[in-house]
Amino acid sequence: MPLDKNGIAKRIAKEVKDGSYVNLGIGIPTLVANFLPEGVNVVLQSENGLLGMGPFPFEGEEDPDLINAGKQTITTVPGSAFFDSAMSFGMIRAGKVDLTILGAMEVSENGDIANWKIPGKMVKGMGGAMDLVASAKNIIVAMQHVNKAGESKLLPTCSLPLTGKNCVKKIVTELAVLDVLPEGGFRLLERAPGVSVEEIVKATAGKLIVEGDIPEMSI
Repeated sequence: MPLDKNGIAKRIAKEVKDGSYVNLGIGIPTLVANFLPEGVNVVLQSENGLLGMGPFPFEGEEDPDLINAGKQTITTVPGSAFFDSAMSFGMIRAGKVDLTILGAMEVSENGDIANWKIPGKMVKGMGGAMDLVASAKNIIVAMQHVNKAGESKLLPTCSLPLTGKNCVKKIVTELAVLDVLPEGGFRLLERAPGVSVEEIVKATAGKLIVEGDIPEMSI
């Protein structure tokens, strides 16, 4: 069966390296904090001014003053620090963030990402996404492979306004794990449990590269 949102987050958590500084975007990426492997020590950065973000609190233990960039209540870990958004974006723009995990509406086969605006719909602003994609050393996207109409969101070219160009390195969807190749194209690395290569091919509009046997992902 295709992965649910927690499954996508759990698979992405395996990509997080020990000792790294990681920014989690709004949506599915925030769930990654709940699935970090034991023995992997990372510092989670929230662009609204927190270094040292923990997992979501248990019901009844929420603190309304502790929120992430998506305004969800969170916890902190020992040694966490609070600061203003100017310092937060100073960290981001200075390249201090090792990995950024973002959601996306569309990703193109050359690594462009569109994740902040649908024309005609009201949005409060682009948030920190443009700074993150311009500055992060590594970007992994957590997204649905197809939209509600069943149309692919992995495309030859993005149709929505771009957040960044040639920046996405890896994508994890409900169907698959894919690398974005420097020369262009999505290379299929793993498939979700019970999902066939044929299903992934059908759901991918952009150039998809399938080499050899594709293993089922372990989560």
